[in-house]
Amino acid sequence: MKCKRRCLIRVFTFGIFALTVLIARNFMLMDEARRNTLVLNASYASALEQLADACKNISETLEKELYAGSEKTHKDLSVKLYQQASAAKTALSQLPMGRAQTNNTYKFLSQVGNYSLAVGKKLDKDKGISTKDYENISKLYDFSKKLAQNISEMESALNAGEIDFSDAQIDTQGVPEVTDGFSDFEQDFKDYPSLIYDGPFSDNIMEKKPKMTQNAQQVSRKKALEKCCMAMNISANDLEDTSEVGGNMPAVRFSNKDNTVCCEVTKNGGYISYFLKSRPVEEEKMSRQQALKTGEKYLDYLGILSMKTTYYDIHNGIMTVNYAYDDLGTCVYTDLIKLSIALDNGEILGFDARGFLVNHTKREHPKKLFSKLRAQERVSPKLTVQSSRLAVIPTENLEEKLCYEFKCKAKNGRNVLVYFDALTGEEQQILLLVESPSGTLTV
Repeated sequence: MKCKRRCLIRVFTFGIFALTVLIARNFMLMDEARRNTLVLNASYASALEQLADACKNISETLEKELYAGSEKTHKDLSVKLYQQASAAKTALSQLPMGRAQTNNTYKFLSQVGNYSLAVGKKLDKDKGISTKDYENISKLYDFSKKLAQNISEMESALNAGEIDFSDAQIDTQGVPEVTDGFSDFEQDFKDYPSLIYDGPFSDNIMEKKPKMTQNAQQVSRKKALEKCCMAMNISANDLEDTSEVGGNMPAVRFSNKDNTVCCEVTKNGGYISYFLKSRPVEEEKMSRQQALKTGEKYLDYLGILSMKTTYYDIHNGIMTVNYAYDDLGTCVYTDLIKLSIALDNGEILGFDARGFLVNHTKREHPKKLFSKLRAQERVSPKLTVQSSRLAVIPTENLEEKLCYEFKCKAKNGRNVLVYFDALTGEEQQILLLVESPSGTLTV
């Protein structure tokens, strides 16, 4: 009897143990599956983000092609367009969609790439851009806008949880497919024709050696602190000498105890290169014009003269303004200063003069220039020139180029900036102005 009882206890104990192991294993498998799903969803979300960016870039480049007036610009844009189309196809291939759902989109992206190569080859043979070419580019652009918009809406739906890749069906080869949400933009492209891109110029600033600090005398830390306090209207007792900044523009960094205030002063020359105050802006009480005047007065207070407003943007109650140096009527985009102005009381919350310190110098502009009228004649026929001026812009190799800047308007109302070399008359750059109630930016 006792033996039988012990056997029953052993069987029961073994059963409980086996059940516990089984439950634990199931939980482990479920947890592993959940982790795998999260990783998979993250990779799909990343691919969708890359696709959205690529499609937006394609649309912007095609629009620039419409406004390009020279063969060199067309050739440069066609190379960029091919790269962007390839990037979009790669991103699309990483999404869990059956080929049947993306045939038209693949076809469209392929034809964008192939057409860009055809334009490049045509230009290599010294054949110009024809009216038919412009028509084809215009058609491609119209469909690219639809694609970019639909992909952007899909990305928003994914972020809002309306699309879940974990719910994807599995095809015959074991690859997940998502059918919901993709048929709409495929439908948009079924009838497209068969056919044979902070303020401008602000990139790579810190890669150059600063012209204003190169031969300037070194200042003491006490002097640097005084400059910082003057610029930020703050007591020296509230700041600490926290660290040093290396690189091409060595500086001393000061901050307060809770790191809501930070300021950098160059060792050579004692220039304020950068500062930031972190605080929320609850209510916008100032108008745009009041804020812009406040910014101009602040630059005068610092002794930085001849700076003109170029573009601005408003976010969370803070207006960030780009100022460029005005050299007797020539807009020098390379000599850039940015201010962040709180719209509740006009306090200067941010200051960035690194572009100005790197590039500002006395310039001797050539007197013998290419005819501005002849340069204007080279502007794309798709654009109407509204105004013009001389401007200094940076080149890709970190040098400067004197150009004619033509502010133009396209037939669809888009404002476009086109730049022609003031010495040779060759087209150099095209920028699209993105205008909204919060400000104006360029792409």
